[in-house]
Parts: sequence; C-alpha cells; structure tokens
Amino acid sequence: MKYFSYFRRLLLLCVLSLCAGLAAAKELPGVVLVQDLPREAQSVLLLIKQGGPFPYAKDGVVFGNYEGILPRQKRGYYHEYTVKTPGARNRGARRIVSGGEPASSGEYYYTDDHYQSFRRIKE
Repeated sequence: MKYFSYFRRLLLLCVLSLCAGLAAAKELPGVVLVQDLPREAQSVLLLIKQGGPFPYAKDGVVFGNYEGILPRQKRGYYHEYTVKTPGARNRGARRIVSGGEPASSGEYYYTDDHYQSFRRIKE
C-alpha cells in the first residue's frame, strides 16, 4: 500500500511537470530561417537593418505585445513593420516585429496571421 501511494505521487509529479513544460513551450515562438520567409519579408528585414526608408507610415511604431506571445519586455522595446501582402487592399496581416534597437539587435519575429502567432527569424 505504501508503494502505491508513492507511485501515485510520483505519477502526479510527472504529469504536472509535463504540463508545465508544454505550457512553457506553447509560449515560445517557433523559428523560421530568413531564406524561408516570403520575398517581401526578406526585403523588409533588409530595410529594417538599413534604417529605412519604409513604405508605410506606421512602420517602426511601438508594438505593445498585448497578446503576450513574445518574451515580456518593457513598453517601447518592440517595433513593428508591415510586410506587403500581394493582393491585399490594406496593410494585410503580415508583419516583422523587432526587439531592442531595430537595425542592430538581431531579434526579429515574423507573423503572417496578424499577431496570432510568431516565429523567431533565424539568420
């Protein structure tokens, strides 16, 4: 009987650890290689590194990370840039979000579903 109680506690601990690991993994963005980005996103990434000029007035504005998907940082850390969506009549859903100093931080994220998910851009 003593072993059963020990086994049950051990099993519960394993399940809780697994759930905590899955929750943490859900919060972390996936990764996308630069060469796997759409051409338009690759061009925007180059513009960000050059400091512009940007085609949209809202490019470079502060991204609030209200969805909480990206790592938590103080307000003003993230900036967003429009990635042109062929056929879209407006700015579309695609963006690159930079962290830190946009031109030099190397911290860039891509979303193609208007902030519902992100992938870290790996160079």
